Amino acid sequence: MKHRGRHRRRRRGTALRAVLTGTALALTAAATLISTSQAEVAESPGSLKPLTSASDTARLRLQEHLVPARDLHRLARSMGRPVGVSAVLGSADRTLRRAARCAPDDRATLPVAPSAGRAYCWDPADTADTAWRPHSVTTSGDADDDGVWGTHRVILTGWTRTAGGPAAGRGLARVGFVDAGDPARPVYRWVLLVVPVDGGRDYRGLSSPLSGMVWYQDKLLVTTRTGGSDALYVYDLDRIQRTTADTPAIGRVPGGWSADGYRYVMPAVGSYRFTGGRCTASGPPCPATLSLDRGTAPDSLVAAERTAPGGDRRTRLWRYAFDSAPARAGLLATDAAGRADAIEAYRTRVTGITGVLSHRRPGAGSPSWYVGRASGTGDGHGGLWRQDSEDAEAARCGFDASHHCWAASAGSLSYGEESGEVWSLSDRMLFAVPLTTLDRSLR
Repeated sequence: MKHRGRHRRRRRGTALRAVLTGTALALTAAATLISTSQAEVAESPGSLKPLTSASDTARLRLQEHLVPARDLHRLARSMGRPVGVSAVLGSADRTLRRAARCAPDDRATLPVAPSAGRAYCWDPADTADTAWRPHSVTTSGDADDDGVWGTHRVILTGWTRTAGGPAAGRGLARVGFVDAGDPARPVYRWVLLVVPVDGGRDYRGLSSPLSGMVWYQDKLLVTTRTGGSDALYVYDLDRIQRTTADTPAIGRVPGGWSADGYRYVMPAVGSYRFTGGRCTASGPPCPATLSLDRGTAPDSLVAAERTAPGGDRRTRLWRYAFDSAPARAGLLATDAAGRADAIEAYRTRVTGITGVLSHRRPGAGSPSWYVGRASGTGDGHGGLWRQDSEDAEAARCGFDASHHCWAASAGSLSYGEESGEVWSLSDRMLFAVPLTTLDRSLR
């Protein structure tokens, strides 16, 4: 498949936008009021502190493990020829609704400041099942710097089954493939993430929260938390498989292949594991969220550590370089032994980080790090800080200038150079904020 503009470095293109009226995005007075417990002005986290000691950076080292090609070929021979993104979008069976048609409770989860430029809520069939929750987002603006994959503008959203159903179904991970070509009516389809087993003769569900993911070139990298040393799983967007049986089982079944009712599965093609073992407070960090930074050379994967909101432990932020070799498109740069080292790392006093971006503003000597944080109480709007090595800034809102202005139960962040928008999500809405608007709100 030929992907248009895959390696071009065009900095800006024609963005396809939908302008929602102020009325459509305005929150009601009742919805924008922040409780006294949530409205306390948070203490500034201050500047970022670089991590330069060998002991600190060694904890961030990853070991690459690729699924043998013969295993992937065996699975494809059994399931049929793999398909790509276009096939999934062409069978979309869900529709996102624009903010004006969303319930007031859904709109109340949007950021208070800065306000969203456009926003959508999910198909009622998906929000009715409260066992599934969205946490991560990436777009074709990450995959390709012209913002288009093939002929499509695409948004991928990562969801995790957090509760309910049989024990084996908890923790399952699925990705919503959103065709965003028509901003007035985006449509989407689900794909279940799986992991090949038994040499490609079968597969199991990926049982891990999708708190962060990045689509870069033809690969999708997702966070994983399985109690072991795994940090990231890798998926190939050109290796999506159709299922042939509609049963609750996941994997090979008599007469075909099943995925708990999902029509498509995407099998992992690799993973990255911490060489230092299982993530702990004093060892390797558990990745909480990911994003892409195209302002580095080569492009880099940005990560933030999972820490409890309101805790005392400082959170680690770091980045890995992507490999520039065409044969390793979408994979991290590694040494001869397959090890990937962090090329930059910091600590921040922000805790409970749910979204991270690194972006160099015009005229700035170094990148700014944008970190979205969860509410300290876990039941309201969070905050979003912009930090660098000198200072930290955040939006303020409400009658008492609270820093709790970002989305409620906010997810990851994804910046599209071509569109100039930052995409994120709450537990009820998918939304975009122009980066220029976001920067003006931080002071």
